[in-house]
Amino acid sequence: MDNRQAIGSWLSGPRAAAEEMGADFGYRGKRLGLPEKGPGSVAPLGRRFGALFIDWSLCMVIAYGLLARGDQQAAGNWALGVFLVMSVLTVGTIGSTPGKRILGLRVVAENGGRAGAGRVILRSVLLLLVIPALVWDRDGRGLHDRLARVVQVRI
Repeated sequence: MDNRQAIGSWLSGPRAAAEEMGADFGYRGKRLGLPEKGPGSVAPLGRRFGALFIDWSLCMVIAYGLLARGDQQAAGNWALGVFLVMSVLTVGTIGSTPGKRILGLRVVAENGGRAGAGRVILRSVLLLLVIPALVWDRDGRGLHDRLARVVQVRI
């Protein structure tokens, strides 16, 4: 075995190289006891980004129209606060933001139950920092979800 095979090529990445050497990672969510497909499975990345886009757009409209009174710079700042409040209230009560609900997603605790207030607040604050949301584990969860011990699933 040469070093290139052990490290993985820049085309296939380290996961593909490890799978070629016999490592079995399974499907996303297997380690969490979630199904591979259908309701309850880990939410796909495209839907999660789509939900975030819908939620952020809604927050910008609210901030621009109601709070910033037409000032674009202020609207961007207010939108962060609106997003935090919306995320905490909606995920904390019904498990979904408006964007997640439209795209058929829900945030649940790792054990499958409802995420508590502490987890929801931690997740929302970390999501606003952006960087934790860009670091993923092999189940496709962002660092903000992993630290809050929640997972986004399909409804």
